[in-house]
This record gives sequence, C-alpha cells and structure tokens, in this order.
Amino acid sequence: EDGNLVEGGSEPAADRADRWKRRCGEGSQGPGVTVPTAMMLLPPQGLGWFLNLLLLVLECGWARAAGPTYVSEYYAQTPQKLALYSWYGNARLFVFRVPENTVLLRWILQASKGKGQECQNTKVTVHFRAGAPPVINPLETKFGKNTVALPSFNLSIPLMSTVQSNTLLNISNPVSGDWFIAAHLPKDDGKIEIKGFSNKCSYVFQPQMLVQRLINVPVLEPNTPFKLILSPIDQVSHLKIFVPEHTVELAIHLKNCAINNRPVEPCPVLLLIGSNALPNSHLKIVNCSESVVCRKVLDSPPWMKWLQLTVESSNTNWIVSFEIEAYLTVCTPVDAGFLLAMFNNFTLSSNGTVLKDLDMLGIYIKPNKTEPNDSGKSCFRNQPVLREAVDVVSVRFYVLNGPDVLVRSEYPIILLLNLNTGRDNGGTIMLDLQLNKTSLSNENATVFACLSAGSPVMSLSVNPINCREALSWGYLLKMNSSILSRSLHVPYPETDRWYLTLQILCPNNEGNQTCGKVSARVTVSTVLNPCIGDCGVYGECRLLQSHGYLYAACVCKAGWNGWSCTDDTNAQSYGHQLLAALLLTLSNLMFIPPIVIAVHRYYLVEASVYCFTMFFSTFYHACDQPGIAVMCIMEYDTLQYCDFLGSVVSVWVTILCMARLKSLLKYVFFILGTLLIAMSMQLDRRGLWNLVGPCLVAICIMIIAWVSRGVKRRHCYPPTWKRWVFFILPGISAALIAIAVYGFLETKENYYYTHSIWHILVAGSVVFLLPPGKKHISPWVWTQKFTCGYQLCPDVKEDLYIVC
Repeated sequence: EDGNLVEGGSEPAADRADRWKRRCGEGSQGPGVTVPTAMMLLPPQGLGWFLNLLLLVLECGWARAAGPTYVSEYYAQTPQKLALYSWYGNARLFVFRVPENTVLLRWILQASKGKGQECQNTKVTVHFRAGAPPVINPLETKFGKNTVALPSFNLSIPLMSTVQSNTLLNISNPVSGDWFIAAHLPKDDGKIEIKGFSNKCSYVFQPQMLVQRLINVPVLEPNTPFKLILSPIDQVSHLKIFVPEHTVELAIHLKNCAINNRPVEPCPVLLLIGSNALPNSHLKIVNCSESVVCRKVLDSPPWMKWLQLTVESSNTNWIVSFEIEAYLTVCTPVDAGFLLAMFNNFTLSSNGTVLKDLDMLGIYIKPNKTEPNDSGKSCFRNQPVLREAVDVVSVRFYVLNGPDVLVRSEYPIILLLNLNTGRDNGGTIMLDLQLNKTSLSNENATVFACLSAGSPVMSLSVNPINCREALSWGYLLKMNSSILSRSLHVPYPETDRWYLTLQILCPNNEGNQTCGKVSARVTVSTVLNPCIGDCGVYGECRLLQSHGYLYAACVCKAGWNGWSCTDDTNAQSYGHQLLAALLLTLSNLMFIPPIVIAVHRYYLVEASVYCFTMFFSTFYHACDQPGIAVMCIMEYDTLQYCDFLGSVVSVWVTILCMARLKSLLKYVFFILGTLLIAMSMQLDRRGLWNLVGPCLVAICIMIIAWVSRGVKRRHCYPPTWKRWVFFILPGISAALIAIAVYGFLETKENYYYTHSIWHILVAGSVVFLLPPGKKHISPWVWTQKFTCGYQLCPDVKEDLYIVC
C-alpha cells in the first residue's frame, strides 16, 4: 500500500488477512476519499501477476464474507499503442462503465515498451475523469476566451529499465456511470516519419478495472429513522436515498448513538455523503465525533439520482449503534402559464393529438398553478426548453416562448439543458447571454446566471454570491447595465441534466440583496457544438472515435495551439506563411530544365511525366498550406494523389530511360509500371513501398540491361569515364542527398525549407541522370522532310540507320 514492490514469501495468516482487508477497502485507508498515494507496483510476471489478481478477488470476497454481500467484477479493454502528444487525437481514450452500488474501484494500469536499443526510458501520462473525457493540456497552452476547463486528475507511469510497469489506483465509493481514461506519451518532437521506415519503439497501454459492488443496498426513506450497528467485523455500512426532482434541501441527521449499548455524545463515526469522481469531488465528509449534534444540510442535492451514504466507525474495537434519518425539502415550481394557454387552444382543434406531441418534446404541464411560497426556501419558475439534435455531438436548445427570458428578482428562473443521453459529452456547451438594457428597471441590479450539472443552484441570494451546489459547483456569470453580454464555453460537459439558473440580485446595496420587484429580459442562446468556433481559421475540427464512442477535437496549424487553436504564442505571421508557400511551389520550377532537356533529346513521354509532376506538385503544395496563404484549384485529395503518383512515376520512367531499352519494351514497362503504381497508391498512398518498390524494380532492369550490353560489347557500359564522372556520379549523389534530407532531416518546423531542397535536388538529379540522345539522328529529324526528299530510317534489328 505504500508503493513498494509486492514480493513473494511467507507471512503469518493474520497479517496476510489484514493486508488483504486493507486492499479491499476495510483497513486504515481512511474515509474512502480518492487515494492517489495508494498505488502499488507489481512485478511483470505475466501469469503470476494474474494469479495475484485472482487471489485478490477471492480474498476480498473472503474478507467481506462475514458482513454484507459483495460481488467482484473485472473489466478490461484491448491494449492500444501510444503516441507522442501534439494534439488531443494523439491521446488514446478508454471508456469504462462503473456499475451501480460500487463501493471500491480499482484501476489496474499496464504500460509496456518493446525490447531494443531504440526503446528509451520514458513515462506514460494517464488522465482520469468521470462522466466525460478529461480536458487535458500537456503542452501548457492557453485556453480561448470564455472557455472554462477544470484540470484533470492524472498520474505518470515511468517506463525505465523494466519492460512492463503495473500501477494500481484505488477509489472508494466511486460515482457510477461512464469513466474515461486518456493516456499518451510526452510531447512530440515534430519529426516527420516516413510510413514503414520508422524504427521507433512501440509503447503499449492497457487499463483494467476491478470493481466491488454491494448487493441489495438498504434504502433510506425520508422522515423514517433507520437503525445501524457497526461492529469490529462490519466497520462500514452503506445506504442510499433517492433525491426527487425539485428538491431544495436534504438534511442527514444521526441520533441515539450508543457504544456497547451505552448512550454517548458525540457519536464516534464518520459520515460520507455522495460519491467520488475525478477530477471533481462529489463527496461530503462529516466527522460526527467533533460535534454533539451530527447533522449535515445539503443545498441543491443532485436531482433524480440515488445518493450514496456511507458510515464508518472511528474505533475498530467498539460496537456502535445509532439511528440515521433524512429530511427532504421540496419546492413546487411556478408553472409556465403560456403552455396551458397553448395546450387549451390546440386541444380544441387537434382532438388530443397535441398532448402526445408535447410529451415527445419533454414538456411537463402542471394543471394547478402555484405561486412562490414564503417558507424561507426559494421557489423557482421553470422555463420550458426544446432540445433539437442536429448531428453527432451537435444539439440546439430553444426557449419555447422565444429567445428572451423574463428574469425576476423574486425567484430564480431555471432552464433545463438535457445532456444525459451519453452521446453529448464529446462536444462543447456554448452559452451566450444578452441583457436588454432598456428592460432593466433598476440600474443597480445585477443579473446572475449559474450553469450547473445535476441540479440547479437556487441559493444565489446567499452572501457572498457563489455558484456552488452541495456536491459540486457551477459556472457563474454576471450582467448589469455596464456588461450587457456574457459567454461561456464548457468543453466535454459531464453526462447529466444541466441547469441554467437566472435571477436578479442587488449585492452592492449595503449587504441587502433584495431589489424589490425588478425584472429584465435576457436573450439566451445555448448550443452544443463539436468544437468552439470550428477551431478558427488556423485549425480543423475532427471527429474521433474510440470503441464506438464519438468525440471531437481541434488540430491546429501554422504554429497556433490551444484547445480551440486560439493560442498565438508560436503562431506564424502572414509573411512567414507566404514565404513558405512560395518556397514549396516555386521550387517545383526546377523541373523546367529536365523538361527542356528531355524534349531536346526527344524523350517526349518522359517530358510529359515531368510536366505532370511539376504541375500537380506546385498546386498541391499551394493547397496544402496550413495558414491563409492557400490556393486550391481542385479538391485537396485529388491534388495529393496526383502529386504522389507523378513523383513515383517520374522516378520510374527516368531509371528505365537510363536503361536504354528498345522502344517497344520501354513503353510496355512505362505503361504497366504506371498502372501498378496507380493501384498501389490507391491502396496505401503514404506507404513506403510505393516508392521503394518501383525504384528497386527499375534499378534491377537497368542493371540487367547495362550488364547485358557490356557483355555483348565486351566493354563497360556506359563506355566513357566522362559520363560516369560528370553525369552519373553527380546525379546519384544529388539523389542520395535528397533521400537523406527527405527521410532524416524533415520536421514540422523546417518542412518548408527541407522539402523545397528535396524538390531542387530531385529535379537536379534528373538533369544529370537523363541519358543523351542518339548520335545517329538529329532529334528533330521530321524537319528534314521540308528540305530534301531523303530521310533516315532506323533498322530496328541492327540499331543502324539507312537512307530511305
């Protein structure tokens, strides 16, 4: 439990039982709060490690056998290969569902690396969050304006000398529902790797989940005492209570406490209300031994949910008995009168069909209209909202009586934003509020808005003003005569029923927050979008998928960073973007000399291929720019395909041209090779063998042709040393340097320069490697027809020319 390695060996049975009980959550782990320090590294022993885990499950069940019935369940997901982090898409996301009534959650995190010298020591960062994917910021970039994001809980798993590392994390009383884990390696170094040519080490991560849940958890009924007994065998008791809708306050009271049947005050127990969640804490801890009266009042408890209650004994040797009782205060909301009017008008003509339609919209119509009470608890008015699902992680919310909401000072106005479908937490809530200044009757009044999950915050009148619930907190916005508009962006909202609370208060009136009867109109616009502002000009919003779960993230360009590509710390200026575009496009003009030489030597097919490559490479790079200096003459995918195809075919025809094959055979190879290259490009456009394969085949054909010609002539081919020294060797050197630059020196930062050098070197190598024309005939022999009646005709068999 202290983080040391668990080694084999013998130990007394009593000590072993105590150790397993502590691991099962019964020992001295305290109140069951999140225990990041309760991590344990296990030796990478494969089957032995699994047997230890199985023994843990069995012995945990043995340790609990004397008390309530517990069930252990084990879940795992397929291991995934990790990547260096440059944007959210590099993080591997895992989704687990924690069952109801779970009392202990144990994460088993396995990280491993391949064997070899290329596998360096590193660390794996793992982020946890309940209810939605974790909002992470490993690059420490700035979030956009009006964007709020709580930091995620994370831990690092070092991968040093050992090949595999196993880490355990215990969480007592976890919140049920979906839990998300995101794992990644350190920051990406920006090196551009060629697919299939990378020798990087493989790092693999696999999370596993072991849960212990309680069967038949007792239900605590409101206003009904429930007697509990804690003994040395059963030191912990679990209860649950259902919180209905419109609950304003929940009070938990412990009374009639006794130790060994003797009444005592205070009661030596620890009361835990709620559940653990990461990174937010949904747990309240009450030490009843510090006060004579053990009572806890919770404002705005989560609606329509089961609330977990846990009581732990402070002394393991005592038998503690007590009664626990819960009190609920429910407020009846003010009804929306216009819905009744709309319902009455339509039922006369539609004969009851509108009632069904309203039920489909999720609108509840209360027949009796109730005014706010004066019992000291703030009542509220429901403002009906229509939810319209637009697309994946894209939802719009409409206020049914128009975008303007009448906000009052007497009671809060509450809007329900339903995001509990399980498919909405992969986007971003975007809330925009606009205050109508002319409708605000009191200039000193302030309109407060609180966006919260689980239940609305109905205690805004408390001084100081906050936006906090009993078990979590919300996001507070303020508007007055000086600030007429506010916006709020919440990325990856939790799966829950979200509420927007609006109320007018006067906090600056000498501590008296009552404004009298003041009202104002506020325009409310709420949407759920995949990305904030579609990631702006310098970003692209992408939809990601993990095990069937869909979520969105921004990938930034041109040096921009941040969650929504709004961090311009390392942004490229427009001049830098224009320079990069010019370098990548104009460097393709180096193909003009090879084209001219090919035409002059009557290699018209080769010249047409070079023209094709130069054209599409120029406009592909003009369209591939990350900034605003972009020009696309056709679809990006088409330009990219033609650029890759032209580059490989240019190498193919150049090497075959150097082989000096007979015309018929050469053109057969040209066409057949081009078709095969086109097919290979369609299968895997960025595959390494798309270029290496044609190069090797063409070089083999060239070597066979050269050796065959040298054997026939009994002389080295090409025959002259000048051809080798001044043409072939410089051409090969330029090609090798180009390959070295392309394969080993290119990074995301210097791509504009290194890839331009690649264009220049490749085109320059073609100038040197393209073979000379035949000396027997002028390349423009067709012009001789206009000067005399004779022309030179080639004899194909003897490779000689005669006068026709």
